[in-house]
Amino acid sequence: MILYGIPTCDTCRKARKALEAAGQDVRFRDVRAEPLTAEERARFIEAFGDGLLNRRSTTWRQLSEDEREGEVDGLLAAHPTLMKRPVLSDGAQLTLGWDSKAQSAWIG
Repeated sequence: MILYGIPTCDTCRKARKALEAAGQDVRFRDVRAEPLTAEERARFIEAFGDGLLNRRSTTWRQLSEDEREGEVDGLLAAHPTLMKRPVLSDGAQLTLGWDSKAQSAWIG
């Protein structure tokens, strides 16, 4: 399983801790240090649409109005921390965030 996020994100840390406590083998992927590939962005956008953008983030608030009108793919390529976190993937299954639905999908 891959957990896509950033190390300073509290939600990513909570998800990782809970998954490891449940015996899941979790590989953490820092999207700031190792940005998403074009293929990964396309897969995530297909699954989550513009819901993949974190419009509450500091990065989003620092963008100009013109920048905010850009395509999701271009925004994520230029600003990886705009991605809502965490994204969890095991190859077949893909979830966004760490709400009760995501928790039950991965932990049961």
